[in-house]
Amino acid sequence: MDRYLSNKKAILIFLLPALLAYTVVLISPVLQTMYRSFFEWDGLGTAVFNGLDNYKEMFQDPLLMTSLRNGLIFAVVLVVFQIGLGTILALACADPRVKFRKMLKTAYFVPVILSVTVVCQLWIAMYDPTNGLINKLFQIMGISYQQNWLTSPTVSIVAIAFVNAWQFMGYQFSLLYAGVKSIPEQYYEAATIDGCSKWMAHRKVTLPLMKETFKFCFIIAITSGIGAFVQMLIMTNGGPGTSNYTLTFMIYRYAFLENKYGYASAISVLLVAISLVATIIINKVFDRKDD
Repeated sequence: MDRYLSNKKAILIFLLPALLAYTVVLISPVLQTMYRSFFEWDGLGTAVFNGLDNYKEMFQDPLLMTSLRNGLIFAVVLVVFQIGLGTILALACADPRVKFRKMLKTAYFVPVILSVTVVCQLWIAMYDPTNGLINKLFQIMGISYQQNWLTSPTVSIVAIAFVNAWQFMGYQFSLLYAGVKSIPEQYYEAATIDGCSKWMAHRKVTLPLMKETFKFCFIIAITSGIGAFVQMLIMTNGGPGTSNYTLTFMIYRYAFLENKYGYASAISVLLVAISLVATIIINKVFDRKDD
């Protein structure tokens, strides 16, 4: 094995196709976007260099703070629901004492394979303020609380984020379940001998050993929240007003509705930068626990 690994030329030859594909598909578009962010461009005509004007305009745009706030809210909802609840369900399904575990694992993943449009239409009907299931359930339980879920400027972003969290929780559940099942049984046997209960063993053994899985799940959840778009477009079209805008929705509006491709490129650069910073912070936080 060492003889093969020491052959740097052979390694480079095998890696080169993948590196070229990665560069063409990901790196090149990012670099082009960064380049276009310094131009005033409508996507068709001649681009005019304007330096940092797009970035100055972006930081003065009132939609920016709305988009950043909504991205943060979206990310928090995904983390709490997908990772928090997903961890509890993964631990439950890994317990042989739980009945119908196979059926439950399948049921949790079913929403992932559904079309986003179908899921959004389903929840639009459920969120209907007059005939929707959510408000009807409150009535049945005798609770006077009623809500205009998708027309409230403050509640709608959480309602939309919940739809995303519900649909893709099965994906996070699969990762977390795989992480739980990868832990050797000997560790739990040793914890039991030391007098740990089942849940104490999970706290002392399972959760620490799933650190890498949690790190990956956090990166997915937070970056997905920052770049959320499809659910807003289908369910409220960014409304009411602009209350449900995210950075991705800003890019969509300025690039495809207002033909300000240079300005949209500047917002795209900010989105990539925030995602990279979030990823670096998550890695630092999880790696610090090893110190």
